[in-house]
Amino acid sequence: MNNLQRLEMEVKNVNLEQSELTIYLQENGLQPFNEYDPDSATSKKNIYKSALSILESLANDPEQMKNIKHEDLDISEFATNLQNRIDQLERKIRGIKTNEQLENESNIFMLFDR
Repeated sequence: MNNLQRLEMEVKNVNLEQSELTIYLQENGLQPFNEYDPDSATSKKNIYKSALSILESLANDPEQMKNIKHEDLDISEFATNLQNRIDQLERKIRGIKTNEQLENESNIFMLFDR
């Protein structure tokens, strides 16, 4: 699976051109056709950052939000759910440490007493 496919998996049912998805990935430090590494915290964080950028762009387009109607979901519920997902992704991104942070992390706690 490449980075582009992983991003598409994260933002299902958001219809964007492949070229647009590529830009979001590149802006967040990923090449779209490189192999996705699920063991890399940095790759995972950058995928989530790309998904967050896409959702924020969607939230900034009121014209597109007017056209979204699906069964029992109206526009105000869509906006609320979209904002909840954005908030959830932001919390998840803050909680993920990059590979560099994991390598530099120490398990030693030093307490100084004077």
